[in-house]
Amino acid sequence: MTDEVKSGAEVQGSRREILVGTAALAAAAVAVGKSSPAQAQLAAIKGPYRAQEAGLVEFTGAGGAKGVAYYAKPAGDGPFPSAVVIHHLPGWDDWTMEVCRKLAHNGIAAISPNLYFRIPGNSPDDQAAKARADGGISDDQMVGDVEGAMAFLRSRKESNGKVGVMGFCSGGRHSWIAAGRIKTVNAMVNCWGGSVIAQPNQLDAKKPVNPIDYTKDINCPILGIFGNDDQNPNKEQVNKIEEITKSLGKTYTFHRYDGAGHGFLASDRPSYRPEQAWDAWQKIYAFYHKTLV
Repeated sequence: MTDEVKSGAEVQGSRREILVGTAALAAAAVAVGKSSPAQAQLAAIKGPYRAQEAGLVEFTGAGGAKGVAYYAKPAGDGPFPSAVVIHHLPGWDDWTMEVCRKLAHNGIAAISPNLYFRIPGNSPDDQAAKARADGGISDDQMVGDVEGAMAFLRSRKESNGKVGVMGFCSGGRHSWIAAGRIKTVNAMVNCWGGSVIAQPNQLDAKKPVNPIDYTKDINCPILGIFGNDDQNPNKEQVNKIEEITKSLGKTYTFHRYDGAGHGFLASDRPSYRPEQAWDAWQKIYAFYHKTLV
């Protein structure tokens, strides 16, 4: 199942309708009291949570190693759905932490583990540079770290027990693998994951299995976010991923955006496309609030 982005005017119009509709519900709820249908509708709105708590936390990763992660949650006791945000190959950066805050703002607690925490370095940028030079981390280690981050989320009193995974670029590839190997993943978002269908020369001791081969083992809903101008994955590769996913009877939705390439959600990069990004974020929030309840 695929979808194209709305025009800018339609997107902005939708945003105004949401804001006006929310204000009207709030006013109606005050006017008629807590038992009204309007109050029930207002209670079902999943944000925005303008008050948040965010900061660094410790988690237990693969092999029992203690690592650092960034955790953001909506204000309040919850219970909230939650997600593990898997950073891209450039590393555990400010934009990855911004993603956690965006999710928390919309009622989803989010943790992003530094997958390079074992690598010596004076900063996350140093660690990322060394990781890239060494061909990244192993898929086995990544899965163990994601499992540890998921355990952290489920241990929180504000958690509703449902946890999704999402990733960008190499993190999208990782999210596909994690959903196939970790049976307790409740939903998966793949944002332009490169090499989900790997070429033989892309497989090695750290990456021994073609990620697409894990599709048969994915038992959670899948959301795919792709730019039609991207080259990794390009449109033909996305078509192939969709063909395999559909043939295996998986529950999925792919959204493809014209005028957008690799990294078009990343607000700190020249590739950022605000109109397409705004629409994609609304689809991500709605997907998680539907699948993580």
